Amino acid sequence: MPESMAFLFLGMSKKKLVVLTGAGISAESGLKTFRDSDGLWEGYNIEDVATPRAWRKDPQLVLDFYNFRRKNVLDAKPNAAHYGLAALQTDFDVTIITQNIDDLHERAGSRNILHLHGEILKMRSERNEYLIYEIKDDIKIGDKAEDGFQLRPHIVWFEEPVPKIEEAIPIVQAADIFAVVGTSLVVYPAAGLLQYTRTGIPVFIIDKKIPPISSVGNLTFIEKPATAGIGDLLQLLTGQSFSH
Repeated sequence: MPESMAFLFLGMSKKKLVVLTGAGISAESGLKTFRDSDGLWEGYNIEDVATPRAWRKDPQLVLDFYNFRRKNVLDAKPNAAHYGLAALQTDFDVTIITQNIDDLHERAGSRNILHLHGEILKMRSERNEYLIYEIKDDIKIGDKAEDGFQLRPHIVWFEEPVPKIEEAIPIVQAADIFAVVGTSLVVYPAAGLLQYTRTGIPVFIIDKKIPPISSVGNLTFIEKPATAGIGDLLQLLTGQSFSH
């Protein structure tokens, strides 16, 4: 990207910046990803704790897993990448579409966030996905929603549809700038959002290992962890450095 592009962005009214974030942005806050090395998530096979089949087979194991994850999230703190994206709201109309189930974007100050895969600090009826409640403690067997059915984590599990993707597509289509941060772009349908960007808009890919990408033009690759990469993104878009 030419150095003058930062000034070009600043010379206009607020542009729509849409950011797709994945597990890599929260990894630097100590939240592990199951794709890091051995294919396990906190020592569990995904099929055993994050599928409808797992819930039917052993709901106590699933609840134990997510109760532990909830404690991890509550103990974690936003990192410089989360704060950097929040800082971009000064110059841009920012929407974050996240695959993450944590609340670190919110705690860092970002305002417009769409959680594709649910939220660990919420629970819902196992029968009615619209009966949603906030939760910071443990969910226990026997905890019921107002419809009388067991409460489960408000998480989109593998093998379940991702209803929020329909809301995300027009957001991406309206973007003036699109950035992908900390995701391997292998989990669909989220990974497919990149294909909905308008032709010719600037697209930034930030990850410690850039995933293979085709059929999208005007790409800028920043092969760094999220905290360092977001610092570069702020420099490119605003001409200003950021530290937190």
